[in-house]
Amino acid sequence: MGAQAWARAQPLAGKVLPGALGNSDSALLSAHTARTPVLAIVSGYWLYVTLSNVLYAKSMGTSLGALTGLELFAPAAARVAQHVLLFPALLLCYWASLRAGWRPLWRRLPVQLPLAAVFGLLAQPALMLGEYLFHPANEMPDRQPHAAMGWLTNTDLALWSASATNFLLQYGFGLALITAFSLYQRYRDSELRAGKIERAWSAARLAALRMQLSPHTLFNLLHVIRGQVAWDPRVAQSMIVQLADLLRRLLAAGQQDFSRLREEMQFVRLYLQLQQQRFIDRLTVELPVDAQLPDVWVPSLILQPLAENAVVHGLAGHDGPVALRVEALIDNDALILRVRNDMAQSAPVGAAGIGVANVRERLAVHFSGEAQFHSEPDGHGGWAAEIRMPVLRARPAGAAP
Repeated sequence: MGAQAWARAQPLAGKVLPGALGNSDSALLSAHTARTPVLAIVSGYWLYVTLSNVLYAKSMGTSLGALTGLELFAPAAARVAQHVLLFPALLLCYWASLRAGWRPLWRRLPVQLPLAAVFGLLAQPALMLGEYLFHPANEMPDRQPHAAMGWLTNTDLALWSASATNFLLQYGFGLALITAFSLYQRYRDSELRAGKIERAWSAARLAALRMQLSPHTLFNLLHVIRGQVAWDPRVAQSMIVQLADLLRRLLAAGQQDFSRLREEMQFVRLYLQLQQQRFIDRLTVELPVDAQLPDVWVPSLILQPLAENAVVHGLAGHDGPVALRVEALIDNDALILRVRNDMAQSAPVGAAGIGVANVRERLAVHFSGEAQFHSEPDGHGGWAAEIRMPVLRARPAGAAP
């Protein structure tokens, strides 16, 4: 009966009962108390209590019986029956205790203490019933003082007090055990929820960063094509076709967190080809061939803002030629991506723009401090931006197959 009530009550653990409103501790404990694990813990604990009590009574009965010649303790079968009879009551008391909770303590103690007291007081009647089941009244052996079945004698009051105290302690240990388990489940589930929220936040953050890149790149390229429409319509038409290809790649890259380095380099190559058509006499580009690139994964669109930044700032402030070089190599289990460009000696060094800030933030989200980014003068009249990140040879989560 008690086990069935426990089983019926546990599915309600995820709901807050009207009487529990305002008691966050009760709601959280109930919400995180799983039926099967708690029932297994209580069953295992009560089996241990049963065996220890039976063995203790057997040992003490044997020792004292040899001295007094009297059977002072109930037989083992009666004690096993006592614990079996108490088990449903134990489940019901534990369930009610978890539902009641402990906060605020001054309001919950008047509920918790009677539950423990009721269970403790049931121990002696359960033992008497167990004795009766295995030794009916007309077959009860003459035992002293345990055979005294009066309900108001001093002997029975002493037995009740001793039994209630013993089972009250055992009830408390079991309640502490399942409360600790419930709190552990609460902590574990909160950690899982926090992890899911953090992953969802990181995904949303990266998606926002990729969307930030797309219009920034598009506006710059449209400005490039606009400058060619009046001067050379054929070149402008060719650039529009290239821009369409670039946008297709941009949209595809924006749907995934990682891409192969070879694909990333193809995207950068296409972007720089568009820029070279505008600055055909000034911009020289040097890119590694595909055969020289290591087969690794990198965050999508991680190189494009650096290449764009190199073109814009390299050509600013002067009319001379600019050489731009992109490098990719592996050094001591770290992937190094470097973009270097010439720049005017008098060109001011301004604050980091959208692209550089975007790169820093995406590296921080993806690698949590395991990647570094530096952007500074290279000491040879140019500017170098360098990314150092862990080598990802296997396809990471969030990468297209």
